[in-house]
Amino acid sequence: MAAFVLGIVFLLIGILGFIPGITTDYGAMRFAGHYSNAHLLGLFQVSVLHNIVHLLFGIAGVTLARTWNGARNFLIWGGVIYLLLWIYGLLVGRNSAANFIPLNTADDWLHFLLGIVMIGLGVVLSRRASRPGRGSFPI
Repeated sequence: MAAFVLGIVFLLIGILGFIPGITTDYGAMRFAGHYSNAHLLGLFQVSVLHNIVHLLFGIAGVTLARTWNGARNFLIWGGVIYLLLWIYGLLVGRNSAANFIPLNTADDWLHFLLGIVMIGLGVVLSRRASRPGRGSFPI
């Protein structure tokens, strides 16, 4: 259930990133790169690529939530990906060509929080005994 809910949240975030008003400076959005000056909720720097990544991550979460192992893998490995993205965001210069996603400070700390929460959920929820039929989420 946790992987499914997070998948839906990522889908929603991806969609909201394409809605003017919810995404400020929508006209300044670019496909990729640090020069995309659109901000989801006026805080998180986004681009078309960034929004597509959220949509794909959401699809992965909803799809993998169908099985206990898939959900656990989505939570743990998705959390690892977000922690790596957090480190990347801390190391890359804001005006660097390497900031292609793009990322800002708010994105960085949200990625850190997501990484910790996702890994924590994956570990804590996978401590439950795995019995046939238990832990699957019919979609």
